[in-house]
Amino acid sequence: METITVRNQTIGSGKPKVIVPIVQGTPEGIEAAAKKIKESPVDLVEWRVDWFEAFADLERVKAVAKRLRQVLEDIPLLATFRTKAEGGEQALDGAAYEKLNRTLIQSGAIDLIDVELFSGEDIVRSLVECAHQNGVMVVASSHDFKRTPSDEDMESRLRTMRDLGADVLKLAVMPNTEDDVVRLLATTRKLANEKEMKPLVTMAMGETGKISRVTGELFGSTMTFGCVGQASAPGQIPIETLHSLLDVVHESLEDC
Repeated sequence: METITVRNQTIGSGKPKVIVPIVQGTPEGIEAAAKKIKESPVDLVEWRVDWFEAFADLERVKAVAKRLRQVLEDIPLLATFRTKAEGGEQALDGAAYEKLNRTLIQSGAIDLIDVELFSGEDIVRSLVECAHQNGVMVVASSHDFKRTPSDEDMESRLRTMRDLGADVLKLAVMPNTEDDVVRLLATTRKLANEKEMKPLVTMAMGETGKISRVTGELFGSTMTFGCVGQASAPGQIPIETLHSLLDVVHESLEDC
């Protein structure tokens, strides 16, 4: 599996990098959350733009992104508008989704942009091209909040993301049994062993899937989501606990 470097973080090497989401609705709340997160042991920050009350006002979106850049200083910033179809707070049609993401990419404030695989191949390709022209990396993503797809489907989604030019490939699924978690981990491990594979971020959500959030270094998932305060998805672990668990896995691998 390849590695990528975003500011001061190399993704795909060593312990999984810890991402903390910002899910407040106002500029004041977003800034306060960023300042609190900055004092925590965080590797990257994700701004969940779909939680922002003025997400439809692109000038205000741009202003908040730039303020986050100032507050976070050298911490890498991932911008994500999670659509309602994939577990987010708001619905957007394709044209509005693309325009919003282009605004974020061209703001000069973000390091990575989340692009949903099922937004459509043309939109994904267009946003990947725009992002790379502006020095922004793309996290292609797919979320299933009801089930864990077949092994073939999970593998296909991740390979398609890579083929569309994404820099990081993210898959989140909902396990209905412990075997679903095992299948996700096995698929992750299979693809992570391929030399030309892009960095993977995979997770099984909910209580059943929590183990997948801490075993990335063993199976090949390069980043994981923790929380400082409010979580953005079921199963996220408080950041201090998450770091302790990641350290246990890392030390066990060093002892092997």
